[in-house]
Amino acid sequence: MLEKEKKCIGIIFGGESNEHYVSISSAKTVFKAFISKTNIDRFRVKAFYINKHGVWLDNDQSLKLLKENNRNETADKYQGLPKAEINFLNKIEFQSVDIWFPLLHGLNGEDGAIHGLLKFTQKPLVGGGILGSALGMDKILMKKIFSHLEIPQVNYLAIQNHDLSDDNLKNNLSVEILEKLKLPVFVKPANSGSSLGISKAKTKSEIIKALQKAWEIDSRIVIEEGLNVRELECGIIGNLKLTASEIGEVSYLTDWYDYDSKYSIDNQIIIPADINSQISKQIKDIAIRSCRALNIYGFARVDFFLEKISNKIFLNEINTIPGFTSKSMFPMLWNASGLNIDQLVAKLVDISSDL
Repeated sequence: MLEKEKKCIGIIFGGESNEHYVSISSAKTVFKAFISKTNIDRFRVKAFYINKHGVWLDNDQSLKLLKENNRNETADKYQGLPKAEINFLNKIEFQSVDIWFPLLHGLNGEDGAIHGLLKFTQKPLVGGGILGSALGMDKILMKKIFSHLEIPQVNYLAIQNHDLSDDNLKNNLSVEILEKLKLPVFVKPANSGSSLGISKAKTKSEIIKALQKAWEIDSRIVIEEGLNVRELECGIIGNLKLTASEIGEVSYLTDWYDYDSKYSIDNQIIIPADINSQISKQIKDIAIRSCRALNIYGFARVDFFLEKISNKIFLNEINTIPGFTSKSMFPMLWNASGLNIDQLVAKLVDISSDL
């Protein structure tokens, strides 16, 4: 196949969010899959790295970063501050890109911002649209929709746009939380990923500290009751028809599934999870139903809690740009479902081409 006949995939990665380095790792995995023996005759890659200050790097610099084995040192060389006047469109050549593959986790990625920008290029992209991405990222809006649809969730409270620099307000909110929810509770920024900014709180003083920690990331906060649960996850791909992967379980040594444990080598991943067929079917059905409710398509990972004492299923959240790192559950779920990473990225491109 001639070079010009190959589909040009535009990988966008990095970004200003607190998941910057996770995004780099995901992009490296996807890049290797596109240039593998399986895919090299079908695809070529253009890369666009966005540094921590929002500066876009050109294809040559971005590809150099993707080809480096060291995760941080090369990226750190490109953290220059933006100039007083900067227009990335002056330097970014995107005309040859056939299909975009955004891998920006968190801010400006999963929230739909990058999808809105790329829409102006009039090129298809891998993943969902603006609405589904925004709703999937925002835990408060997501939970309100699921409550209306009676999709099972743990009990929660939402705190929106309060000035939590006020100690009296934090104290009053902690009292309200103690009155309405059972301890322990999890305090989460409404818009964040990889468990960043999340705390488990067992006392009033811990709740106050957790509120402050979450507020430093987002002015909108979710507080959830903490149950004794198993962590189960399901992958979704498709557009008009959504398909669910095998169900996976993460078994971890820490008290809860925090950032460090998500990327720990000590986790035990069990795929398929040791659950009965009825629970597996319920999880897959809820995963597809919840994605449909938020207009999420392309690909996503849907996370669940399975309460140990009751075997009740609770939907936790939907990740519209799940990780593709070597420790990420999404590619492992699909590998267990019959699609290795090379086949998976090609399948996602084919899905986006059909929209």
